[in-house]
Amino acid sequence: MSVHLSSLPGSDIDCDVLIVGGGINGCGIARDLAGRGWRVVLCEKDDLASHTSSSSTKLIHGGLRYLEYYEFSLVRKALQEREVLLKSAPHIMWPLRFVMPHDPSMRPAWMIRIGLFMYDHLARREVLPGSRTVSLRKHAAGAPLKKSYKRGFVYSDGWVDDARLVVLNALDARERGAQVFTRTRCVAAQRGNDGWVATLEGADGTRTVGARAVVNAAGPWAESFLRGVARSARGETLATKSLRLVKGSHIVVPRLFTHDHAYIFQNPDKRIIFAIPYEGDFTLIGTTDIEIEGDDPAGARITEDEIAYLCTQASRYFEKPIVSADVAWTYAGVRPLLDDDSGDPSAVTRDYLLEPNSEAAPLMSVWGGKITTFRKLAEDAADEVSRMLGEARPAWTDGAFLAGGDLSPWIGKAGRPDADFERFVVSLRHKHAWLPAALARRLARAYGARIDRVLGEASSMADMGVEVAPGLHERELRYLQSSEWATTVDDVLWRRSKLGLHYSPAERAAVEAWFNTTRIEEGIPACN
Repeated sequence: MSVHLSSLPGSDIDCDVLIVGGGINGCGIARDLAGRGWRVVLCEKDDLASHTSSSSTKLIHGGLRYLEYYEFSLVRKALQEREVLLKSAPHIMWPLRFVMPHDPSMRPAWMIRIGLFMYDHLARREVLPGSRTVSLRKHAAGAPLKKSYKRGFVYSDGWVDDARLVVLNALDARERGAQVFTRTRCVAAQRGNDGWVATLEGADGTRTVGARAVVNAAGPWAESFLRGVARSARGETLATKSLRLVKGSHIVVPRLFTHDHAYIFQNPDKRIIFAIPYEGDFTLIGTTDIEIEGDDPAGARITEDEIAYLCTQASRYFEKPIVSADVAWTYAGVRPLLDDDSGDPSAVTRDYLLEPNSEAAPLMSVWGGKITTFRKLAEDAADEVSRMLGEARPAWTDGAFLAGGDLSPWIGKAGRPDADFERFVVSLRHKHAWLPAALARRLARAYGARIDRVLGEASSMADMGVEVAPGLHERELRYLQSSEWATTVDDVLWRRSKLGLHYSPAERAAVEAWFNTTRIEEGIPACN
């Protein structure tokens, strides 16, 4: 059966590209395509960044360990992207120094030095300093470690608020014309010679979308989308590749150290884990690599064995042992890795593959990838989709700011991203002196230069409305509802922020009650 968009008067929406999946890849591609002038619709069955893209180790990094697997191209690509990303959104990303205590039983010092030399020189650096060797008896990073660790290596990477990174891409996409539908599932996608007809089901009903092309960016569900949702003109499955679903779990414990460096620890199984300063009062430790089969990726949870593994491995280095009773929070995500026949899940490539299919109406499937390379993946995907649609349109995101990332109206000419953010906080405090210091910093981190959209005409704390929970006011909650697709308590407390980690059960319940009351009285404003 041939599908012609012109013969579908019942379509609720016509667009150039329908993107299925609201994680970092889907939102990044939507932003890039919309910025090139294509008419874009994106649907996500849950909240933005509900799954893999909010469950990472929060790092913008080249992947030092991938050098051992000879993934030089992937590492170089990621290293090139680090500073591009850091400059694009200094409010949600910043440079971070990592300390690797040397354990001679793991890897010899000469091997580590060679690896770090390559890490320093595979891509040009303007912001991030290079690596060096330090005495852990003298460096502040040595204080919380066991005294047997005498020497360490320090190098640079970056940190990112992963869930907000997804939202910033979605905001930018919408402001460039894309329509973004959350909690909206693509239940059918029928391919014709000239286009696609897709059925989207959401809480507000069912809509039909006519699209010239479809991008499958469903992450862990990319393979199942092709096997069960998308159909060829003859009703056949469109699946050609298989994914390996690898669970990565993390634990969060009360702060283990007071300095601002992170750690990378080598383990006897040849894996590594990180221990990272997190949310001021905590330390984030992860991750594991556990292949899952036959499970719903949405149901991924950390196991007691994984908690024990992370506690044991971190305790090999820290003077004070870490036990499961210390764990304040856990999370787990499923990485959709392209099956490359590697026996060890840790060795499966983190590089991405774009699979274009233009036998009839164009289809692009996104396989694999990592958060650090999302912008380059989106650029490559947009290039290919534009080609399949018959019109090359220039790339534009290299050097462009993400939503809220252009701080120049507040601080003037940009310099180092981390220093720019501190200048921004000073400027914000000067303009809105009535904001308490801690609240001003948190809002600056979350919203960057968009903060005036949150504050509006507020000129005192009274204008912020009811304080629903400590530091969280009604004005901000209404902004998140109306502008950032937030419809539930978890959207706000665990994805748009991590305030849930700081709140008591009663305080979290108060935010949930506010949402329930608002939903009953007013309904949830649409963000599309």
